[in-house]
Amino acid sequence: MESFQARRRPPALEILTLWTVAAMVFFIGTGECTRIRNHVHHHRKHGGGPEKASSYAPSSCRAHVVNLTDFGAVGDGETSNTAAFAAAVAHLAQYGMDGGGMLVVPPGRWLTGPFNLTSHFTLFLDSDAVILASQDINEWPPIAPLPSYGRGRDLPGPRYSNFIMGTNLTDVVITGNNGTINGQGKFWWDKFHKKELDYTRGYLLEVMFSDHVVISNLTFVDAPSWNIHPVYCSNVIVSGITILAPTDSPNTDGIDPDSSSDVRIEDCYIVSGDDCIAIKSGWDEHGIQFNMPSQRIVIRRLTCISPTSAVIALGSEMSGGIQDVRAEDITAINSESGVRIKTGVGRGGFVKDIFVRRMNLYTMKWVFWMTGNYGQHPDENFNPDALPDIEGINYSDVYAENVTMAARLEGIPKDPFTGICISNVTAQVVNSKKLQWNCTNIQGVSSSVTPTPCALLHDQGSYGSPCKFPEDRLDIDSVQINGCSFRRV
Repeated sequence: MESFQARRRPPALEILTLWTVAAMVFFIGTGECTRIRNHVHHHRKHGGGPEKASSYAPSSCRAHVVNLTDFGAVGDGETSNTAAFAAAVAHLAQYGMDGGGMLVVPPGRWLTGPFNLTSHFTLFLDSDAVILASQDINEWPPIAPLPSYGRGRDLPGPRYSNFIMGTNLTDVVITGNNGTINGQGKFWWDKFHKKELDYTRGYLLEVMFSDHVVISNLTFVDAPSWNIHPVYCSNVIVSGITILAPTDSPNTDGIDPDSSSDVRIEDCYIVSGDDCIAIKSGWDEHGIQFNMPSQRIVIRRLTCISPTSAVIALGSEMSGGIQDVRAEDITAINSESGVRIKTGVGRGGFVKDIFVRRMNLYTMKWVFWMTGNYGQHPDENFNPDALPDIEGINYSDVYAENVTMAARLEGIPKDPFTGICISNVTAQVVNSKKLQWNCTNIQGVSSSVTPTPCALLHDQGSYGSPCKFPEDRLDIDSVQINGCSFRRV
């Protein structure tokens, strides 16, 4: 077996302390990796002095690079390459303490069953490279349910394996020259609709209990269920991703950060049969016990099409809490709602400190939707006294046209949603004679909003203060993207 090596890179310990992300790798051949830029970023926190520079070592410029074909893979779309992917990853795993490894998937259609990732590792899909998910259900063994869910999302018990997955990893990059990961989901959707599946469908990409993860410059097509699912993770960047699924496909969420912290999602285009982005943190008593929130999440420059679901959803599985979400520069076309908070009695947890600004929405059912009666439960053991805390929700600078209703805001009796602020919003309701705002069990303020909001959102007039959006920058915002080139030596 042929392998390729380059100059030595910083040892793994240094990589752990100096993180680089590479949302792009410039393809020259297969072999030597060289750094092409390494940013040193200076930034100030709001109200404070200059911080020390943050420098990130080039962990994505791997010392060891191999081609999938080196392991006998055949890219004809028919030959199974499950063994080749497993062998390639296993081979590169040995170099985690020696500069890491990169697996290059060249142009072709590479059929494979599910496979695992490893630490200090880059999976690179060249342009015209397509990884095809096997439709042999025997290659998708059942795995344990997520501990914060207590069961599979579709059915009780375990769930089918995810397609690309990894657990307890550090420093992982999944990237390419806009190569494609195709889940061939129709196979799963048909069985789901016919109730022919024994377990919950797997996800196209799931990374668990992992740190410093980058997913960039790829296209995800026809996932069996959710597309990208970082769960129990930290320091995650999803950048330049295209996600495509039929708008009637079941539960094909785009990107679902779940009980994860310090997440940045940017420059993504999503067409989905479910929420384009759904932030989650566990389900009822299981999420409450697991107690891991999703927090410090940045979403920007997102384009979404989802006729039956939300552009950005918070919940409904949010029992571990969701806090400090910052979304801006969002475009949606033909989607059910711009922002939706989904929760209910028995969820517990919290959704607070949510900041959304600069949204342009075209053809929507609701601009804003908050639901306190989302009644799905994993089992009958949920606590009916576990009420969610929804507070500090801020929406500003929103333009929407061809809208059925401006907002549907439904809190919970004796548990109102509080601290809601809506400012500088114009929603062009299609039939202005119909109910334009529907508000129950909420408290908040509004200013410069058309049409006039419901009375529960106290109108401060055109001179009211705009809703807050944080001026400080999160640490994940200060991480710069490095690039590497690589060539055969």
